[in-house]
Amino acid sequence: MTTRLRLLCHASTSAVRNAAFPADEPLDDRAREKLPGLRHNLHHADRCFTSPALRAKQTAEAMNLSAIAEPLLRECDYGRWTGRALAEVQEEEPQAVTEWLQNPDASPHGGESILALMERVAKWLDAQKDAPGLTVAVTHASVIRAAIVHAIEAGPQSFWRIDVAPLSLTRLSGDRGRWTLASVGLMRGEAGPE
Repeated sequence: MTTRLRLLCHASTSAVRNAAFPADEPLDDRAREKLPGLRHNLHHADRCFTSPALRAKQTAEAMNLSAIAEPLLRECDYGRWTGRALAEVQEEEPQAVTEWLQNPDASPHGGESILALMERVAKWLDAQKDAPGLTVAVTHASVIRAAIVHAIEAGPQSFWRIDVAPLSLTRLSGDRGRWTLASVGLMRGEAGPE
């Protein structure tokens, strides 16, 4: 039995456009304009989840996906850096940012480490291994990076080497207790068949 999983990164927000650590902000106007034109087959999913964050829920709603909020799919907790621009934090705390980028177990911001995020996402991903049919999850770039690292059994340092754009769709398939990365791509006005 093959499990099919589609991870959709939420549409863009002001934090994404300004390279800031996200808070629970809504989608920006450009993202709202783009969403109605996307064609997709994700509404045929057997199960649909979303992060509890407003931007993920708004993306799911705009795409007519009836999704259940799943706490394990929430954004990384960036602690006191939440809502601040990366450039600003880097200027004020260069050593802390360097530590955070180089050590997956570090959480100099007082929030969640990348390793803790990866463990949380792995727990959710492993629970999906035996789910028949198609599962769709609307979530965040950090969560999708963590899922890819877990799926391909890469080391935690690989996390920062994966670029996940707004509205990108990552396809994983599971069979006999293991995951395979099928594809990563952007959703466009003419998204391909599911």
